[in-house]
Amino acid sequence: MARRYDAVIIGAGHNGLVCGAYLARKGFAVCLLERREIAGGAAVSEAVWPGYRVSTASYTQALLQPRIIEELELAKYGYEIVAPPPMLHLYGNGRSLVFRADGEQLRADIARFSREDADAYGAYRAHMTKLGKVVSDMLWEIPPDPADHALSARGKLLGFAWRFRDMGEQFYELYDVLTLSARDFLARWFRSGEMIAALGFYASCGGAATSICSPGSAYVLLRGFIRDHTTSAGPAGFVRGGMGTISDAIAASGKAHGMEVRCDAPVAEVLIEGARAVGVRLESGEHIAAGCVISNVATKVLFQRLVNARHVAPQFLTRVGQIRDRSTAFKVHLALNRLPTFTDFDAAAAGFVYPAQVRIGPSVEYLERAWDAAKYGEISPHPALVVMTPSAVDPSVAPAGKHLVSIFGQHAPYALREGTWETQRARLYDIVIDTLAAYAPDIRECIDDAQVLSPFDLERIFALPGGHVHHGELSADQIFFRRPVQGAADYRTPVKGLYQCGASVHPGGGVTGVPGHNAAQVVMRAEKH
Repeated sequence: MARRYDAVIIGAGHNGLVCGAYLARKGFAVCLLERREIAGGAAVSEAVWPGYRVSTASYTQALLQPRIIEELELAKYGYEIVAPPPMLHLYGNGRSLVFRADGEQLRADIARFSREDADAYGAYRAHMTKLGKVVSDMLWEIPPDPADHALSARGKLLGFAWRFRDMGEQFYELYDVLTLSARDFLARWFRSGEMIAALGFYASCGGAATSICSPGSAYVLLRGFIRDHTTSAGPAGFVRGGMGTISDAIAASGKAHGMEVRCDAPVAEVLIEGARAVGVRLESGEHIAAGCVISNVATKVLFQRLVNARHVAPQFLTRVGQIRDRSTAFKVHLALNRLPTFTDFDAAAAGFVYPAQVRIGPSVEYLERAWDAAKYGEISPHPALVVMTPSAVDPSVAPAGKHLVSIFGQHAPYALREGTWETQRARLYDIVIDTLAAYAPDIRECIDDAQVLSPFDLERIFALPGGHVHHGELSADQIFFRRPVQGAADYRTPVKGLYQCGASVHPGGGVTGVPGHNAAQVVMRAEKH
């Protein structure tokens, strides 16, 4: 007789692995089912070319929470951060800004653009750190449902209000970042376009289909302030061996407590009996029984492909279908025979040998024009780019004497006005290399091979609807108790025994591990095993 598990998890992305690892530590018999040949979801290292370990989707560790790193003992299982040199923001024409740790030196660098901005930067960071602490505390909350009139639900809502009763003025300050554009919010602090473009860059290049001038995009500014980089869990940075090392470490932590991970095991259907999820059917026809089912896949994938519509109210399915998730993000990976030369980088002045982290987004106007093109279904001729060279500090990701560049770009629409991504992928590559060549003129001489992943490719490979790395926009109407949709923000679904633990649920995308952690806590309280 086939084994019956306490919990089966659909998708072995990092959040599914986190959820399974926590459950396994509490004695749950857990099995993760991954449709691909490799576990990790979007946090993977792949041998795109022999000898390379390419972080094909997520590319740097900035948000994985210290609590999870420490509780799952990830360092014990191979997790190690390689500290990269500071981020270099390029403006062109010999101008750049190095976001170095030395506060006085950074202040002097900012003063080259504006003395007022140099004076304001410290106050800005203090303000955002204060707000980031509030948001960081909220990460671990199980979002209450304000529309639920049940006594237990009212109790949860009151409990949430009590825990955050001392917010005071921070309530209004948080409201500002939820409603203002990044440009307008930053303009309250800074005068120079250089600082606004540099600090607001990720509002236009963070995987979201939005721009630095879009209302609500200021919320993205907080994401850099929700992780404490000073704990024993270590700072942000490149993960030795690529992002797949994170997933491998989480998987090893869970397996040490009995967790099972099966790859090449695509799920075809969630099995539901008597209004309760009781297991899954694989595409192979195999049935796997479980006390509960936990989904790490996107909400749209779960309810539009894996759950029969007769088990869910039409209104709920309508809300799921309305999740906004059309992305303009893309990836380009380059196998290099040597490092390219950035003409606006001066190693002696910068204080480090090579810029392993580079951003290209010279001005607010540049970022906005790039978004305008994508908004109307066109590939931007001048996209915003994050150019990472992990091999400059971690030789394990490339063969000896070779280097790896991973470019995360924005402003290539999922739905093209003309042509398809099969015909336009080469054009996107040319645009990216042309853009990069304006700052590193010798880049073409360095390239041995390349991989281009359009938003369509990100959807196809990683099961990300619309190619959206967060499973949906992180906007005021799609966060906290509205994520993924109203009435399903507490990691439960309308189907009893069916839960969600991926980026679709609070607090959303990014390699944080928090959705998996929170879902595990809900399952532990709700399920007997």
